[in-house]
Amino acid sequence: MKNTFAILLTGFILLISCNKENKDNGLVRVVFDPGHLKFISTSLNPKKETMSALYGNPKALESLSKENSQPEPGTVIKLVTWRYHENPQYTGGTITGELVSIETLQSDEKGSVSYEMKNAESNNLSVNKEERIQYLMSYHPVSRP
Repeated sequence: MKNTFAILLTGFILLISCNKENKDNGLVRVVFDPGHLKFISTSLNPKKETMSALYGNPKALESLSKENSQPEPGTVIKLVTWRYHENPQYTGGTITGELVSIETLQSDEKGSVSYEMKNAESNNLSVNKEERIQYLMSYHPVSRP
């Protein structure tokens, strides 16, 4: 009887000590759906505490693999940037947090390049489109085994 009571008491203490409440300080994580685009590369900016993922179509992968300064016709590239935070579940780990921006680079069949930036932050800063295009085209695809 004593063993049964001790086992039940231990199990009860273990159950009530586990807290499933999410204490994320009001932060909202956004999951980006790249649709038909495939992951190409990633980057991290520790000064701004942001991480980015570059997605693109096969033409984008071809352009970046050849290290072209201009995208090939039919290229679609998206650079998605999130603010990162410490992972509350793992010490020393980081996770994506709120969405900062989505930059889209497209090249039509005639080779005309368009750039658009959707900024989630309230202060929409003007950006130099040519510099951002060159920055996006400077990414190197991650090598896959």
